[in-house]
This record gives sequence, C-alpha cells and structure tokens, in this order.
Amino acid sequence: MTSNRYLILYKPYDVLTQFTDEEGRATLADYVPIPGVYSAGRLDRDSEGLLLLTDDGRLAHRVTDPRWKLPKTYLVQVECVDGLPDLSTLLELRRGVIVRGQRTAPARAELLSQAPDLPPRAVRDYHPTAWLRITLREGRKRQVRRMTAAVGFPTLRLVRVAIGPLELGDLQPGEWRDLTETERQALFQAVGLPS
Repeated sequence: MTSNRYLILYKPYDVLTQFTDEEGRATLADYVPIPGVYSAGRLDRDSEGLLLLTDDGRLAHRVTDPRWKLPKTYLVQVECVDGLPDLSTLLELRRGVIVRGQRTAPARAELLSQAPDLPPRAVRDYHPTAWLRITLREGRKRQVRRMTAAVGFPTLRLVRVAIGPLELGDLQPGEWRDLTETERQALFQAVGLPS
C-alpha cells in the first residue's frame, strides 16, 4: 500500500486552484483539510469540476506533462447568438483552431442533445445556449475558452468531468474523496508509471 495521498475534488466556481491567497479569496484550503497535497494541474477561478490533488510529485508531473497526452474532458456551456454549433464548427474544433497564433492539437468535440445533469449555477443568459463535450490532450492556459471563442461560441460555463481514467462522478461542488485503489492503478497505468 502506498503512503502517498491521491484525492479528487469537485473544485467549485470562483475558487482559486491554490491553497493560499493574500487577497483573501476562496482557495482549495477552504475545502480540503489534508496537509501536503497539491493540485496536479489547474482550473481557472471561473471554471469548475474535477481536480486531482496529491503529494506524489512524480505522478503530478506525468499528469501535467503534455508528453503523456493524458486526455481531459470538459462539459462546456456556450452562448449561441446565431444558432447552435453545427457540424462545420465541431470539425473546426476537432481539427484544431488558431489560438494566439498557434493551432491547437486535434480535440474530440460533440454537441450534447440536452443539458448535462450538473449542480445548478447561474450564468448570463442573454442568448440561447448549448452544451459541448470537449476532450483535449494538451493544456494551454484558458484553452477551451479560447477555442470556443475562436469558432464563434463564447464559453459561459466550463466543468472538467474527467482526467484520463478519473471521472468526477457524483461529487458535488466542494466535495472530495480519496481515489480508490482501482482508480489509482488506472491513473498510474495511463501515465506509464508502475503502480
């Protein structure tokens, strides 16, 4: 059995992905009372969802290193001023779009037929919205938001629901739990580490 800690947290909206903040804003310390763990990757303050926390630096490096291309899946509510995203929009996202002068890596993108079952959160609703499921294998800063904006559909809400084999499941905002042994082994296998 390992002595390291491996946790998943549903990071709430408007919470920083760090444990301290000089300005007094909400941080992970408000939700996770486990000393010595750190986030393996980030979610912007205005994003929410699955966050992996660990004190295993070797694993954290593999999870965040783009060379391992660990897929990360997001549910994305987008603003639809001129109609729903169509097949050509999805194909653009799938091929990669130009963001800040560079093409993003190909992504999986699909239009959901209905809103996902997520905890409610108010978003501006001046126009109709739609939900996309987007899976990336790279992690540039604010990448999903910049990708959807580049194809004409600004992101209103962004929820990460999977990191490799780990899934958010039925966790609610602010809830956390230890990984199961099966999840831990699957994660180690996904990033090429012996379990």
